[in-house]
Amino acid sequence: MKVLLINGSPHEKGCTYTALREVEATLNREEIETSHFWIGNKPVSGCLACQSCGKLGRCAIDDKVNKLLDLAGCADGFVFGAPVHWAGVNGSFTSLLDRLFYADLKSGHSVFYLKPAAGIVSARRAGTTAALDQLMKYASHLSMPIITSSYWNMVHGNRPEEVLQDLEGMQTMRDLARNMAFFLKCREAGAEKGIPLPELEPHVATNFIR
Repeated sequence: MKVLLINGSPHEKGCTYTALREVEATLNREEIETSHFWIGNKPVSGCLACQSCGKLGRCAIDDKVNKLLDLAGCADGFVFGAPVHWAGVNGSFTSLLDRLFYADLKSGHSVFYLKPAAGIVSARRAGTTAALDQLMKYASHLSMPIITSSYWNMVHGNRPEEVLQDLEGMQTMRDLARNMAFFLKCREAGAEKGIPLPELEPHVATNFIR
């Protein structure tokens, strides 16, 4: 079993990374394999609404979005980590997630379906719950079970060493990792017992114009 830890911060080894590392250490103790994906610090285009992903099965803009899509197919669970900018998920990560999940949705063969997801957010002080809610909207739309913890999945600090001093935040990361490991083991046990995935109905799209 493998969990992909996705660092949406422009800082490769900053506060968000510090929180993800705490999750990783506990997952590894639970005998869950982990790998990291960093989105980088270059501009990430937003979705162009070109709808090409429905034909291509991936985003028409061939950048880190498609690299992450390829990696996601080999993962059993995901932790999405984001810094808080203006009480929300930072812009580059928002752009990446918009395109990532839309391309997956339109592909017709989701690599995220029923794989557990968790979001963690890092902030100096405030805006964490709003950003966490935004982050988990993606997972809830693609039938991904959302893994929670003993508190909202957040850490506080302006530098990595300050994050390490957030003892409750660090504990929250460890509890989150244990919950993720438990869910993955339960899913594996269910598969071994032959429990099938839920039936999927054809999607019905409506709007509110009459």
